[in-house]
Amino acid sequence: MGPVDVRASGSVIDVAGLTRRFGSRRGVTDLDFTIGAGEVFGFLGPNGAGKSTTIRLLLGLYRADSGTMTVLGHDPVRESVHIHRRVGYLPGEVALYPLLTGRRHLDAAARIRGLTDLSYRDELVERFGAELDAPVRTLSKGNRQKIGLVLAFMHKPELLILDEPTSGLDPLLQREFVRLVRETVAEGRTVFLSSHELDEVQRLADRVAIIKEGRLVVTDTVEQLRRNAPRTVELRFDHDVDTRALSRLDGIRVVTDLDGRVTLAVTGPIAPLLRVAADLEPVDMTAHGADLDELFLNYYRQEPHGEATDAH
Repeated sequence: MGPVDVRASGSVIDVAGLTRRFGSRRGVTDLDFTIGAGEVFGFLGPNGAGKSTTIRLLLGLYRADSGTMTVLGHDPVRESVHIHRRVGYLPGEVALYPLLTGRRHLDAAARIRGLTDLSYRDELVERFGAELDAPVRTLSKGNRQKIGLVLAFMHKPELLILDEPTSGLDPLLQREFVRLVRETVAEGRTVFLSSHELDEVQRLADRVAIIKEGRLVVTDTVEQLRRNAPRTVELRFDHDVDTRALSRLDGIRVVTDLDGRVTLAVTGPIAPLLRVAADLEPVDMTAHGADLDELFLNYYRQEPHGEATDAH
């Protein structure tokens, strides 16, 4: 089967009802999402939520129990070779041969992929300051991550699947990674970015899916999620105050109440809050814009205890 023109179809990844379980351990259940060409799709969730399991399904490393999926127009199980030629993959834990140097890894990958023009590979090595001449077992996690990034990007794949890509990188190199991803999608290529770091995802992603306990709880644009995120209001008092009247209001949650400072997460209308707050006689009030961190934490809260999780 030849390659499918995903730019014409507008879809690079299609997933419907995707389910995989591991006996008594949680896997993923009924996942549904579509990723278009030239998009950065953020896949966000706490550790053990099912992010890496989803990636392994997309790469054909696991078989699904039910549901359907296509990657670049191909079935990941029956046609994984077609997919792997056109994908750059960075796993959550970069697996390298400990006694080989980074240079040996990059040279071997270039031969396998039939790369003859190595100028882009060399540019990436320079941009990330990758250490190529020491055995990788002697390298720090950050230096191994640099080699993993070069391996994933150097053949300019149509689709990048990146699992916790900035793990171990210092802030300067994290910014370089952001530039690299933006260059990649500007060329019409696609990035699937899996992370538990909200800041990393919101800086780059067009859309975000949040996975919790193996299920998608929301898929939306970052901008729409930001519009739905709670605002923060802080009230300061010079006397003891009973916050129960505040907490009874729709769309109001008391986040902290300490030393005369009451912090509220506000998703409801502001007028009822102002009326109740006025009766409590605060000496000062400050308000902040939408708190995306708080919105995402709302999805992560109330994890059940005692249930085994998928740690993959």
